[in-house]
Order: sequence, then C-alpha cells, then structure tokens
Amino acid sequence: MDNPIDETNEPLSEPDTAASDSRAETAVPRAYSSRTLPPLPAPYTAPAALPPAPAKTPILALLLSVFPGLGQLYNEQPAKAVTFFFFVVGSIYGTATISPFPFAFLIPFSWFYNLIDAWSSAHDINRRELAGGRPRKDHSMESPIWGATLLGLGLVLLLNNLGWLNLARLSRFWPLVMVVIGAIFLSRALKARDASAPARDSFDDRAL
Repeated sequence: MDNPIDETNEPLSEPDTAASDSRAETAVPRAYSSRTLPPLPAPYTAPAALPPAPAKTPILALLLSVFPGLGQLYNEQPAKAVTFFFFVVGSIYGTATISPFPFAFLIPFSWFYNLIDAWSSAHDINRRELAGGRPRKDHSMESPIWGATLLGLGLVLLLNNLGWLNLARLSRFWPLVMVVIGAIFLSRALKARDASAPARDSFDDRAL
C-alpha cells in the first residue's frame, strides 16, 4: 500500500545552476565607497613673539617738555636738558634786562624747539634699540655742541653782568647772526650738491 504522503510530496528539484550562473555573470559588482578620513591637524607652530615694548614714550617726552628740559631728562640726555632750560631762562633774562629785541623772539623758538627735540629724540632712541639694542644710559648720543652752547651762553651773560660786554649796544648787530647762519647753510648745500653730482666725462658729447 502506497503512502499518500509520498504521493503528494513532489520530488525535490535540483537547483538551476545554469540560471544562477548566468545571473552571477550579469550581476554588476557592488561598489563600496571608501570613507574619507578627516584631514590631519595643522602642524604646531609656536606663537609669534610679541614685539618688545618701546624704551621711551614720545608723547610722554613731549608733555614733560612743557617745562623745558624735563623731556630731555626723561630721554636720559642731561646735557641737552640743562642747555634747553638755561637757553629759555637766558632768553627771558635778556628780554627783561638787556633788550626786548631780539631776545623776545628767542623765547618761543627755544621753547618749541625743546618740545620737538624731546619728541624726535624719543623716537630715535626707540629705533636704535629695535635695530641693535642700544644701552639704556648712553650719553655718547649727546653731541658736544650742547655743552659748548651752554658754555658760550654762560660766558656771554657773565661778561654782560660784569660790564665787560654791553649786549644792549650789540643788539643792533643781531642781523649778523642771520648772515653767519645763512652762510653756513649755503656752504653745506653747495658741498652736498657737489658730492651728489655725477662724475662728468672728459669731453662734452652734446650736439655742437
């Protein structure tokens, strides 16, 4: 007697290897996208060094020079400070006791020159230190002319007080100072022009 279960069960069919092979041949290979890695961090660079603080503050030197000489003392230039102070004082003294003209004109000139010098000297000190490190107290920056000017001013006023020199009578010759200064400037300008002039050829090749 046959088993009805065996009749209802269909025989297992073998897999269609040809169809699977054809599908395997025609299947497009799956493309895998590679994940992009994050960029590498930037190489470490040391922070830039801050510029050194200026040795002098020009605006402070200018404000201190409202009283003549204090700005130069701040710039560590004592000879120049004393010279400016006594030049202003000497101009006031000459205006009051000798002659108002030309000493009265020397008061604003010396005072404003004192302001400008303090400002420019502070900038010059800063430039020198940034360039090569000038020692803080270097009195060689002061020209000998400041000491010579103070010496000459003191001698002139002393001779006037002793009666050996009458500046009141000599005041009429004050334009002579302009003549001397103008001659010095003219001589310097001519020497500078001759030094900067290009060397000329032995003959002139201009058209005759």
